[in-house]
Amino acid sequence: MEDNKLTEIQVFGDGPLRVNGPLKVTLRDGSEVEKENGATFCRCGMSSNKPFCDGRHKKEGWTDL
Repeated sequence: MEDNKLTEIQVFGDGPLRVNGPLKVTLRDGSEVEKENGATFCRCGMSSNKPFCDGRHKKEGWTDL
């Protein structure tokens, strides 16, 4: 990844945050997960795969309003 390239983060209405590009995520237990093409992060708190989104917000009808 180029040093001068900005990290792009998309906020989806009534949905997750999408971080684009290669990244390393440090989890609560201190373990690290590398994602080559970015990751989608839960905002609703209902994902069974936190901190990543599993789409549960759609099933539960979560909104960010």
